Amino acid sequence: MSVGGRSTDPAVVQRGQWLTMPACRTVLVVAHTRTYVQRLRDVFALLEADLRIQVVFTVAPHAFNEGTERYLEGLGVTVLPWEKAISARFDLALTAGSRSVEQLQAPVLRMSHGAGHIKLLREPEVQAADGDARPPGMLSRRQLTHGGVVVPAAVALAHERDRLELSRYCPEALPVTEVVGDSCYDRIVAGLPRRARYRRALGLTASDRLVLITSTWGPSSSFGQFGALLPRLLDELPAPRFRTAALVHPNVWSGHGDRQVRAWLSVLQRRGLAVVPPEADWQAPLISADWIVGDHGSVTTYGTLTGAPIVLARFPEGEVSASSPAARLARAVPALCPMRPVLEQLRYATETYRPAEHQRIADLLSSEPGRFHRRMRSVLYRLLRLGEPAFTPAPEPIPLPRPLTRWSAALSERSA
Repeated sequence: MSVGGRSTDPAVVQRGQWLTMPACRTVLVVAHTRTYVQRLRDVFALLEADLRIQVVFTVAPHAFNEGTERYLEGLGVTVLPWEKAISARFDLALTAGSRSVEQLQAPVLRMSHGAGHIKLLREPEVQAADGDARPPGMLSRRQLTHGGVVVPAAVALAHERDRLELSRYCPEALPVTEVVGDSCYDRIVAGLPRRARYRRALGLTASDRLVLITSTWGPSSSFGQFGALLPRLLDELPAPRFRTAALVHPNVWSGHGDRQVRAWLSVLQRRGLAVVPPEADWQAPLISADWIVGDHGSVTTYGTLTGAPIVLARFPEGEVSASSPAARLARAVPALCPMRPVLEQLRYATETYRPAEHQRIADLLSSEPGRFHRRMRSVLYRLLRLGEPAFTPAPEPIPLPRPLTRWSAALSERSA
C-alpha cells in the first residue's frame, strides 16, 4: 500500500526506508487533534531537516480529531493510517495527548498542550496524599499510566512547579520527567518586537483598537456565551476605531464541525466580527490585541506576555486547578460585568493594569524562558541515541497573519 507515493508497509516503516532516503531513525508524530498538532510543530521541526531521521504522521482516535488529517495534509505531510501506525515499530513517538498511545511500538515522548495544566479531571480520581481528589488532567495517573505502568519514556514539562504537582498525583512518572520550558512562551516573547508588523498585516492602523475575544472549549467556555457577548461588543464598541476578532479553540470547530461554527458566527461576521480560522497561527493576533476578553483557556493566560489588559468573560472556578496560572490570573484581572458599558470596563482594565503582576503570572508558564528548543532537542536526540546537529536551534518567527477582512470574507464564503 502507498499513500502520496510513499510506502506505508509496516515492514518498510520499520526499516526506516521511505522512498530513497536511508533514514536510520523513524519518528512518529501522533496527532490527536489540531490543537495537539499546533503544539507539536515546534517539536518535530527540530528533527525533520536531519537527513538521519524520517518523520511520519498519524491521527490517533479522539473525540475532537475531526479536521486533523486535513490540517496535516495542509502542512504537506503524508498521514499514516492509525491501524498501520500501531502495527509498525518506530524509534520515537511524539504526542501531546494520551489516548491510545499505549498501543504504539515506540518510546513515547509526551508533552503538554496548554498553559500551565489548567483544567482538572472531569471525574473524581483520588490520587493526592493530601486528599485532593481532582488533579490536573495531564498530570494524572489516568493520562500517564496504563495497567499500572507509566507509558511515556519521557514527560516534557514547562515549569519546575509542574514537577512538584506531578509528585502529588503521579509520582511514579517523576523519573522520566524533563523540564524543557514552553514553546509558545518563547515564540510569543520573540514575536513581541514585530507587533507593529503583525498589526499592519491584519489591516490595523495606528489608531485602530483590536479587541480579541478568546474561548476555550466545553460548556463552561466563553463560546457558550457568544450569542450574548459578541453582539454586545459589536453594539457598544464604536466602529471603525474598534475592531473585534474572535479566537475559538480548535476543539469547538472539530466538535461541532467547521461549517456549523461558521454558520453560527456568520451573522456576526457580517456585522464586522473577524473570526480567526482554526488552522491559522493564533499568536500574531494575540500579540496585536489592545484588549483581551477571555475565559480560563490557555490563550487568555498567554495574553499575560503581551502587555494587553485582560478582562475575564467566564471563569468556572470548580473546573480549574487552583495552583494554575489561569487561577492566579482570575484573581488579578477584572471580570466582565453584564450591567456596565463594555467600553467603560475596557478603560477600567487599562487603568488598573499591573504589569508586574502579569509578569509574575507569565513566569509560571515557563521556568526555562528562551530555552525550549535547545532543551527539547537534547531530550529528543538522547531518546533517539543520536548526536545533536552542530548548531543552536531557535524558534521560527511567527508568520505574518492574513488581514482581518480576509478572514471575515473566507468565513462568509464558506458558510454560503
